[in-house]
Amino acid sequence: MAQRRVLVVLAHPLPDSFAASAAMTVREALETAGHIVDFLDLYAEDFDPRLTAAERAAYMTPDYDASEVAPLVARLKAADALVLVFPQWWFNLPAIMKGFIDRVFVPGVAFDHDKAGGRIVPLMTNIRSFAVVTSTGSPWWVVRFYMGDPVRRILKRGVAAFCAKRLDFRMFALHDMDRADDTKRMRFLEKLRRSFIYF
Repeated sequence: MAQRRVLVVLAHPLPDSFAASAAMTVREALETAGHIVDFLDLYAEDFDPRLTAAERAAYMTPDYDASEVAPLVARLKAADALVLVFPQWWFNLPAIMKGFIDRVFVPGVAFDHDKAGGRIVPLMTNIRSFAVVTSTGSPWWVVRFYMGDPVRRILKRGVAAFCAKRLDFRMFALHDMDRADDTKRMRFLEKLRRSFIYF
């Protein structure tokens, strides 16, 4: 298996959270497989998720300035694969993860605006694999049938499909987290370990 550079992004405020354990499991499995892991803990690095007034004002212009998040842009551009790790809150991404996408997946980095208007042009050709590791307090049937699996739709049909081409998208979700015992949680971590050794 060819060596990859994988950007693993964690969004959880508590360092002893299950999300942090999942992120470390992913990291260790990738490193065991010989991949290079760039680990980005958004809370630990004090990332500001708020799109600035200047960023929003320039969003549709041809000279969008992403200099305020240039170090994160460089880390995204250097990656061959991307793994996002976060809990789902209110059937959605945590605000800090949404802000990471809002501020880093921007024109000139993740996509360009079609000069003729309408569709956007994917630019994240460096990313060949995109994985999501998440948990939700609700049972799978509530997420899937009642809510329509919004996080999967947003990240797979929205972000991944619009910013990259022909990438491998995978999602690992632990449902019913609020009632999960240690055995269920450990099984999920073991599933992650096995999956990311062959990522």
